[in-house]
Amino acid sequence: MEKGLTRGEVRLLRGLRPEWRIQELLDSTQYDVRGTACRSPRRVLRERTAQCLDGALLAAAALRVQGQPALIMDLEAEWDSAHVIALFRRHGHWGAIARSNFTGLRFREPVFRTLRELALSYFEQYFNLRRQMTLRRFSVAVDLARFDARGWMTSEDYLWYVGEHLVSVRHFDLLSPAMRRDLGPIDGRTFEAGKLGRQT
Repeated sequence: MEKGLTRGEVRLLRGLRPEWRIQELLDSTQYDVRGTACRSPRRVLRERTAQCLDGALLAAAALRVQGQPALIMDLEAEWDSAHVIALFRRHGHWGAIARSNFTGLRFREPVFRTLRELALSYFEQYFNLRRQMTLRRFSVAVDLARFDARGWMTSEDYLWYVGEHLVSVRHFDLLSPAMRRDLGPIDGRTFEAGKLGRQT
Protein backbone atom coordinates (compact mmCIF):
# COMPACT_ATOMS: atom_id res chain seq x y z
CA MET A 1 0.00 0.00 0.00
CA GLU A 2 1.49 3.30 -1.10
CA LYS A 3 -0.67 5.76 0.88
CA GLY A 4 0.26 9.00 -0.86
CA LEU A 5 3.91 8.26 -1.63
CA THR A 6 5.27 9.51 -4.95
CA ARG A 7 6.33 7.10 -7.68
CA GLY A 8 9.95 7.92 -6.95
CA GLU A 9 9.53 7.20 -3.23
CA VAL A 10 7.77 3.91 -3.97
CA ARG A 11 10.46 2.88 -6.45
CA LEU A 12 13.21 3.64 -3.95
CA LEU A 13 11.56 1.78 -1.07
CA ARG A 14 10.50 -1.17 -3.21
CA GLY A 15 14.09 -1.57 -4.40
CA LEU A 16 15.43 -2.04 -0.85
CA ARG A 17 15.40 -5.83 -0.99
CA PRO A 18 16.30 -7.92 0.93
CA GLU A 19 15.55 -6.25 4.24
CA TRP A 20 19.17 -5.54 5.15
CA ARG A 21 19.18 -2.96 2.37
CA ILE A 22 16.61 -0.97 4.35
CA GLN A 23 19.08 -1.06 7.23
CA GLU A 24 21.82 0.23 4.94
CA LEU A 25 19.65 3.19 4.01
CA LEU A 26 18.94 3.94 7.68
CA ASP A 27 22.62 3.66 8.56
CA SER A 28 23.40 6.24 5.87
CA THR A 29 21.22 8.86 7.59
CA GLN A 30 22.52 11.35 10.12
CA TYR A 31 21.55 10.25 13.63
CA ASP A 32 19.33 12.84 15.34
CA VAL A 33 21.19 13.01 18.65
CA ARG A 34 18.88 15.65 20.11
CA GLY A 35 15.79 13.62 19.21
CA THR A 36 13.64 16.73 18.98
CA ALA A 37 11.80 15.62 15.83
CA CYS A 38 9.78 12.58 14.82
CA ARG A 39 9.61 12.70 11.05
CA SER A 40 7.42 10.82 8.60
CA PRO A 41 9.11 8.39 6.21
CA ARG A 42 8.86 11.03 3.48
CA ARG A 43 10.71 13.56 5.61
CA VAL A 44 13.40 11.05 6.62
CA LEU A 45 14.04 10.32 2.94
CA ARG A 46 14.24 14.03 2.17
CA GLU A 47 16.19 15.22 5.22
CA ARG A 48 18.39 12.12 5.62
CA THR A 49 18.13 12.46 9.39
CA ALA A 50 16.48 10.10 11.89
CA GLN A 51 16.38 8.94 15.49
CA CYS A 52 15.11 5.50 16.50
CA LEU A 53 11.37 6.18 16.21
CA ASP A 54 11.32 7.89 12.83
CA GLY A 55 13.92 5.41 11.61
CA ALA A 56 11.57 2.57 12.53
CA LEU A 57 8.73 4.36 10.75
CA LEU A 58 10.76 4.60 7.55
CA ALA A 59 11.69 0.92 7.76
CA ALA A 60 8.06 -0.04 8.37
CA ALA A 61 6.96 2.05 5.37
CA ALA A 62 9.53 0.30 3.15
CA LEU A 63 8.36 -3.10 4.36
CA ARG A 64 4.76 -2.12 3.64
CA VAL A 65 5.56 -1.02 0.09
CA GLN A 66 7.21 -4.42 -0.35
CA GLY A 67 4.01 -6.21 0.72
CA GLN A 68 4.53 -6.76 4.44
CA PRO A 69 2.53 -5.14 7.27
CA ALA A 70 3.99 -1.97 8.77
CA LEU A 71 4.82 -3.31 12.23
CA ILE A 72 6.89 -1.73 15.00
CA MET A 73 7.75 -2.78 18.55
CA ASP A 74 8.78 -0.79 21.61
CA LEU A 75 11.70 -1.84 23.81
CA GLU A 76 11.51 -0.27 27.28
CA ALA A 77 14.56 0.35 29.45
CA GLU A 78 15.45 1.34 32.99
CA TRP A 79 17.89 4.25 33.52
CA ASP A 80 17.97 4.62 29.73
CA SER A 81 15.97 5.63 26.67
CA ALA A 82 13.37 3.40 25.02
CA HIS A 83 14.10 2.00 21.57
CA VAL A 84 11.73 1.32 18.66
CA ILE A 85 12.32 -1.30 15.98
CA ALA A 86 10.50 -2.24 12.77
CA LEU A 87 9.47 -5.88 12.51
CA PHE A 88 9.39 -8.25 9.55
CA ARG A 89 8.87 -11.96 9.05
CA ARG A 90 10.45 -14.43 6.68
CA HIS A 91 9.94 -18.21 6.72
CA GLY A 92 7.80 -17.80 9.84
CA HIS A 93 10.54 -16.10 11.86
CA TRP A 94 10.95 -12.53 13.10
CA GLY A 95 13.66 -10.06 12.20
CA ALA A 96 14.09 -6.34 12.87
CA ILE A 97 15.41 -3.11 11.39
CA ALA A 98 16.36 -0.13 13.55
CA ARG A 99 18.27 3.16 13.67
CA SER A 100 20.39 3.59 16.76
CA ASN A 101 23.35 5.55 18.01
CA PHE A 102 24.70 2.27 19.43
CA THR A 103 26.20 -0.42 17.21
CA GLY A 104 24.37 -3.43 18.63
CA LEU A 105 20.80 -2.08 18.54
CA ARG A 106 20.20 -2.27 14.81
CA PHE A 107 19.45 -5.08 12.34
CA ARG A 108 18.41 -8.61 13.28
CA GLU A 109 18.18 -11.42 10.75
CA PRO A 110 14.79 -13.20 10.71
CA VAL A 111 15.78 -16.20 12.81
CA PHE A 112 13.70 -15.61 15.96
CA ARG A 113 10.62 -17.71 16.62
CA THR A 114 8.91 -15.20 18.93
CA LEU A 115 8.99 -11.49 19.66
CA ARG A 116 10.38 -12.32 23.10
CA GLU A 117 13.33 -14.13 21.52
CA LEU A 118 13.89 -11.14 19.24
CA ALA A 119 13.74 -8.69 22.15
CA LEU A 120 16.20 -10.78 24.18
CA SER A 121 18.68 -10.66 21.30
CA TYR A 122 19.12 -6.96 22.13
CA PHE A 123 19.66 -7.49 25.85
CA GLU A 124 23.45 -7.57 26.18
CA GLN A 125 23.93 -4.75 23.65
CA TYR A 126 21.36 -2.51 25.37
CA PHE A 127 23.35 -0.52 27.91
CA ASN A 128 23.80 3.05 29.13
CA LEU A 129 26.98 5.07 29.54
CA ARG A 130 27.32 3.81 33.12
CA ARG A 131 27.80 0.32 31.62
CA GLN A 132 24.48 -0.94 33.03
CA MET A 133 22.39 -3.39 31.01
CA THR A 134 19.08 -1.55 30.88
CA LEU A 135 16.55 -3.42 28.70
CA ARG A 136 13.56 -4.54 30.75
CA ARG A 137 10.37 -4.92 28.64
CA PHE A 138 9.06 -5.36 25.10
CA SER A 139 5.68 -4.46 23.64
CA VAL A 140 3.16 -6.19 21.45
CA ALA A 141 3.61 -5.56 17.73
CA VAL A 142 1.84 -2.36 16.65
CA ASP A 143 0.44 -2.13 13.11
CA LEU A 144 0.91 1.41 11.82
CA ALA A 145 -2.14 0.99 9.59
CA ARG A 146 -4.07 2.31 12.60
CA PHE A 147 -2.55 5.74 11.79
CA ASP A 148 -3.30 5.77 8.06
CA ALA A 149 -6.02 8.38 8.47
CA ARG A 150 -3.38 10.71 9.94
CA GLY A 151 -1.05 10.27 6.97
CA TRP A 152 1.89 8.91 8.94
CA MET A 153 3.83 7.94 5.81
CA THR A 154 3.87 11.39 4.21
CA SER A 155 2.96 13.98 6.86
CA GLU A 156 4.99 17.16 7.24
CA ASP A 157 3.99 17.32 10.93
CA TYR A 158 5.82 15.54 13.72
CA LEU A 159 4.48 12.08 14.56
CA TRP A 160 4.91 12.04 18.33
CA TYR A 161 1.45 10.50 18.62
CA VAL A 162 2.99 7.19 17.50
CA GLY A 163 5.38 7.23 20.45
CA GLU A 164 2.54 8.16 22.80
CA HIS A 165 0.59 5.15 21.57
CA LEU A 166 3.56 2.83 22.08
CA VAL A 167 3.77 3.85 25.73
CA SER A 168 0.12 2.82 26.21
CA VAL A 169 0.20 -0.66 24.65
CA ARG A 170 0.81 -3.89 26.52
CA HIS A 171 4.40 -4.63 27.50
CA PHE A 172 5.96 -7.82 28.83
CA ASP A 173 8.77 -8.18 31.36
CA LEU A 174 11.98 -9.80 30.15
CA LEU A 175 13.58 -10.27 33.58
CA SER A 176 12.46 -11.36 37.02
CA PRO A 177 13.31 -9.18 40.05
CA ALA A 178 16.09 -11.63 41.00
CA MET A 179 17.59 -11.43 37.51
CA ARG A 180 17.57 -7.64 37.62
CA ARG A 181 19.19 -7.61 41.05
CA ASP A 182 22.07 -9.86 40.01
CA LEU A 183 23.04 -8.11 36.77
CA GLY A 184 26.68 -7.12 36.42
CA PRO A 185 28.14 -4.34 34.29
CA ILE A 186 28.93 -4.63 30.60
CA ASP A 187 32.58 -5.54 30.04
CA GLY A 188 34.85 -2.85 28.70
CA ARG A 189 35.36 -4.29 25.22
CA THR A 190 31.62 -4.72 24.59
CA PHE A 191 31.07 -1.20 25.89
CA GLU A 192 33.63 0.32 23.52
CA ALA A 193 32.42 -1.77 20.57
CA GLY A 194 28.84 -0.68 21.18
CA LYS A 195 29.86 2.97 20.92
CA LEU A 196 31.70 2.53 17.62
CA GLY A 197 30.65 5.36 15.31
CA ARG A 198 28.48 6.92 17.99
CA GLN A 199 27.44 10.49 17.14
CA THR A 200 27.40 13.10 19.92
